[in-house]
Amino acid sequence: MAASAFSAGPMKPADILAALAVTLIWGLNFAVGKVGVGQFPPLLMTAIRFSLVALALIWFVPRPAGRMAQVALLSVTFGSLHFGLTFVGLSGVDAAAAAIVMQLTVPFGVLLAWLVLGDRFGGRRTLGLVIAFSGVVILAGEPAGESGQFHLALLVAAAFAWGVANIQIKKIGRINVFALNAWMGLFAAPQLILASALLESGQLAAMENADWMGWGAILYMVLGGSITAYGMWYYLIEKYEVSRILPFTFLAPVIGVAAGIGLLGEALTWEKAAGGLITMLGVAVIQLRWRRPAGPAA
Repeated sequence: MAASAFSAGPMKPADILAALAVTLIWGLNFAVGKVGVGQFPPLLMTAIRFSLVALALIWFVPRPAGRMAQVALLSVTFGSLHFGLTFVGLSGVDAAAAAIVMQLTVPFGVLLAWLVLGDRFGGRRTLGLVIAFSGVVILAGEPAGESGQFHLALLVAAAFAWGVANIQIKKIGRINVFALNAWMGLFAAPQLILASALLESGQLAAMENADWMGWGAILYMVLGGSITAYGMWYYLIEKYEVSRILPFTFLAPVIGVAAGIGLLGEALTWEKAAGGLITMLGVAVIQLRWRRPAGPAA
């Protein structure tokens, strides 16, 4: 879309509220996801999520003709790897820590865009990368035991997978976001069901014993995180310059940390506070005057 096609002047109050709603939904997603993985095996939960997204949307959206292979490949990196690793990682660390680590999607995205697409990569972005990763190194001292370290590493890998997915989405080009979610979900669900069958146990018992909070967590992620939030986000991206929308995304990790502490009773350690502030500082340095097509995910 040409720059002249974007809306001029200040954002309308309704659009500001929409942007705030998106960041609120994304921020709460980490605490909600933590509730979900407490009742479901994480890969199974992710498979159910994508199955419900596909079932909810696929009847109402066009088939991405000519780009099915690209969408299928995206379902591996974005669907199975990013979301699968995110929720497996979330099962072993606090929601607040996960919200912070997921901010590495930005430096990974910039680094991959430089390597694959030839985007400019100057001193400012290098500084931002160093700062952001330094914050995560500090945060790595927070989880207790080797299990926490392992799950934190899975979250870093999930952030990298999202960076790869950003490159794929850029190469796919303009596409109906609901069609993308529907067909990607249709392709990702069988992959995750197979992964859950091979790597997890107790799936049937979990589905039988899950209470309203567990199923409510999945519905929140389907209706809120996948359908509503992304729908509003791409509406705003098409209406305004991306640089005017991006500052709202800085609220998502703040909300994620606050939700983990306030709703789940997680402790605010010095590692979370220092690592979170330093990581977000690095992301802010990178984001300055840089455009990207999508926000955080969980």
